[in-house]
Amino acid sequence: MKTLLLKKDEVSRLISVTEVIAAVEEAYKAFSSDQVEQPDYMGIDLPSPRGEIDFKLGYYKANEIISMKASSGGFIDNPTAHGVPNGMATIFLFDARSGALICVMDGSLILGLRTGASGAVSVKALARKNATTVASIGTGNQARMQIRSINEIMKIEEIHAWDSNPDTLFKYKTDIESELGIPVMMANSKKEAVEQADILVTTTRGKGSLVESDWVRPGTHIVAIGTDQQGKQELDPEIFRNAKLVVDSMAQCTEKGETWHPLNKNIITKDDIHGEIGEILLGRKPGRESDDEITIFDSTGMAIQDNTTASKIYHNAIANNVGTFFQFFEQ
Repeated sequence: MKTLLLKKDEVSRLISVTEVIAAVEEAYKAFSSDQVEQPDYMGIDLPSPRGEIDFKLGYYKANEIISMKASSGGFIDNPTAHGVPNGMATIFLFDARSGALICVMDGSLILGLRTGASGAVSVKALARKNATTVASIGTGNQARMQIRSINEIMKIEEIHAWDSNPDTLFKYKTDIESELGIPVMMANSKKEAVEQADILVTTTRGKGSLVESDWVRPGTHIVAIGTDQQGKQELDPEIFRNAKLVVDSMAQCTEKGETWHPLNKNIITKDDIHGEIGEILLGRKPGRESDDEITIFDSTGMAIQDNTTASKIYHNAIANNVGTFFQFFEQ
């Protein structure tokens, strides 16, 4: 038995956006079907100027794969002091039948791809069928990933974008118009962008309410991506009072997602959460039920998304003879 090594450029050639969307849909359905064992993730904060390193572990019973992702960020001195990026990710795949390590792959692209795909899956399940306009609050790498994925499942006619950094905003406009041919309007304010949205995507590292309740039009679908730990926040908790709230993981979102804020302020209770997105994809709960309702998808990200996405890449690599095998275990 040999272990497969896949480098970043190989990973990028081995999967398409459509395949990632399918893998994330599979992950959500599996999670809501008791096919997944997913312990709480562990994080270690290291002293400055270092950052943090997180470990996410997931077992998917259907494919008999155990995945572990180690991801780091915030190591600001890395490029000069150590000659490596300030953030990195590695995914390990184990055969659950033997416990053997079958693949080591660069995970830096997978996080962005599967998070982008999660927004697209929620749009398919919860946005209005006649939605055409996207507002993007935040215009970094993940904002681009969201647009690439959403554009796979609907025709985006225009994007209204806002960012606290004008240079980042201008680069986003240039990149998206050049790559996808979608017109990008640079909003003068968050309010101006949000008021145009059929679909609102938030991808910031916000520490407070960025989007106010009275800016959000009836019928808007909100993809809340940026809040994945306590202390982060992007949405006015009042938005949740009269919205249909769908989460990726009930346990995670109520503890460290955007959902925590309205719960903490007693604006909603856990009983007001409509359900997990996997339940909607499985047909156990309805998605959008009227063109006027505001829907919110709170995504904190789960190990099972890494598992299904990385497994697809691994199988594509085997099928296409990509990567380097090495002898890791000996009897």
